[in-house]
Amino acid sequence: MKRILITGAGSYIGTSVERHLSRWPDQYQVDALSMVDGTWREHSFRGYDAVLHVAGIVHQSKSKNDPNQKELYDRVNTRLAIETARKAKDEGVGQFLFMSTAGVYGLTAPLGKTVMVTADTPLAPRDNYGISKARAEEGLSRLADDGFRLAILRPPLVYGKGCKGNYVTLAKLAKKLPVFPKVDNRRSMLYIENLAECIRLLIDDRASGVFCPQNAEYVNTSELVSRIAHLNGRGILLVGGFTWALKLLRLGTDMVDKAFGSWCYDPLLSRYPKDYCLKTYEESIAETEL
Repeated sequence: MKRILITGAGSYIGTSVERHLSRWPDQYQVDALSMVDGTWREHSFRGYDAVLHVAGIVHQSKSKNDPNQKELYDRVNTRLAIETARKAKDEGVGQFLFMSTAGVYGLTAPLGKTVMVTADTPLAPRDNYGISKARAEEGLSRLADDGFRLAILRPPLVYGKGCKGNYVTLAKLAKKLPVFPKVDNRRSMLYIENLAECIRLLIDDRASGVFCPQNAEYVNTSELVSRIAHLNGRGILLVGGFTWALKLLRLGTDMVDKAFGSWCYDPLLSRYPKDYCLKTYEESIAETEL
């Protein structure tokens, strides 16, 4: 049996992984540890096979671009992660899994353009969130060796029942608007159960390296909104010809590019020897909404 410690009790990803692993009670023992105050330092990490570090500042759209909040992001997302990993290594943990972000690439996809992240795409984070995660990756990499294996995950938008972030914004629009722009785009997304299965496989394999998991299918934003509306018993009309209006709107908010630009991971970048996509895109949206 593998013993796993999740540092970041109560987090969306942490609780989802814990729930997923509970399907195999004879294979995994999972404990979750709060990192809110300093008492976590008194908890022994000895005897754990892996530590999954998900604690951090996320979904803070205002503070991530505030230079006055840079130190906070550095303290929580960078220094806390490195300190946790150092403790894990010192106490004999063999694997450390770090939840990073696609934001370390610092790329946005302007409306009408396609950005494809490949193995050759350099890191160029632009905001407090991405910078703090990239610095954590750098510091953690210095600790890694054959006895302390480091797995870094850089997921795109993660969604599922109870999630927060941009998916929730689109779902609210789908449940209210009678019409929605019809835009031809592609975006990488990751269903929470597929992410949890990816993490399970990485733990089983004691894998190390950088991993960019995503769903097997890209997502079209307009089709997504239409599907959400349908699952909630509503009809929504997708109307073309709104590109000019969206181009004007994007001058005042980055949400237009986030929603309608084409931002994708190269499928080769997300490939793993074992299939972690337990649910298709259609199945995942249905489970999220119903």
